[in-house]
Amino acid sequence: MQNQKIRIRLKAFDYKLIDQSVPLPTRIQRFDVLRSPHVNKTSRDQFEIRTHQRLMDIIDPTDKTVDALMKLDLPAGVDVEIKLQ
Repeated sequence: MQNQKIRIRLKAFDYKLIDQSVPLPTRIQRFDVLRSPHVNKTSRDQFEIRTHQRLMDIIDPTDKTVDALMKLDLPAGVDVEIKLQ
């Protein structure tokens, strides 16, 4: 595993679960919903979903590091994307 890098991207709705590494831009999805089914089209509710992202790079990983990553236990609600470069 010479001259390789492991890039780990963490995604979660709650930023407290992944608050330890380099922050990436937060993705915000906004939805407008009509409050009443018949009239008052100008009256709307707004909802949003925020997806927080973090980035970690491991430079020159060893076999022990890769084994530790495979056994890593993450909290519920955290999405992990691992790339080997």
